[in-house]
Amino acid sequence: MHECKDLDLTKASRGIWLVKVPKYVSDSWANAAPGSEVGKLKMGSKSKGMKDAIFTINNLNSDKSGKPVPRDHQFNVKKNLGDINMSLLSVQMVPADSTNPNSPLIAAAIEGKVVHRCECRPCINETYMQMNRKRIEEGNKPERQIIQLTKAQNNYKPKANHEANIEYDLKKKEEGKKIRMDKERVMELLFNAFEKFQYYNVKDLVRITHQPVTYLKEILREMCTYNMKAPNRNTWELKPEFRHYKTQGQVASSSATSSVASSKK
Repeated sequence: MHECKDLDLTKASRGIWLVKVPKYVSDSWANAAPGSEVGKLKMGSKSKGMKDAIFTINNLNSDKSGKPVPRDHQFNVKKNLGDINMSLLSVQMVPADSTNPNSPLIAAAIEGKVVHRCECRPCINETYMQMNRKRIEEGNKPERQIIQLTKAQNNYKPKANHEANIEYDLKKKEEGKKIRMDKERVMELLFNAFEKFQYYNVKDLVRITHQPVTYLKEILREMCTYNMKAPNRNTWELKPEFRHYKTQGQVASSSATSSVASSKK
């Protein structure tokens, strides 16, 4: 936390104006050098009050985007502030003292109280009309426009066939067209496969037999069962009458009968 000094009230009674200015005027003030003159304010006669106050900006003919901006502006002053009391508070950092150099101080002061509220509006002249015309033209411009090309654009060249399609066609040619073989030959290939592993997926069996999926499934329904439960879900297994191996239940029963036979002896 920063240590805060006492509030300076030496300028609290000074009257100040609260002026609302256009953005290009505030930009010119922000970019001005310190202590330089940004403009001149000409006050009217005392009888008319501040109605004839004219503010002229110094050395400002265009804004950041290059649009022309008027230099003369008129102050539109409000008659009274009502029951609102406003003051200007300034806060700035000051160097720390020698006793505690690590703690910077904050100096706060009241620069004055608001006695007039006014708006700085540009005077209606030819420059002001040009500025409004530019704003209306930019506002009516569509976000997307049609531009006629004078020369061919070579950024994108269409291809007759893409690399992914070429690789897919080569893969299909390597695999060849799947032609139906005799049912006995397919069953022989399946039996040879199931001698190595007990469970197979359809994709693996298609790769082994090189047969159409529909034709292969017809043969699998005759000689295999489809597992619907874990741990071998979505796999095919030979039916019990085609198996040459024993299940766990059969192994247990055969071991039990052999033990009974040995005890009788």
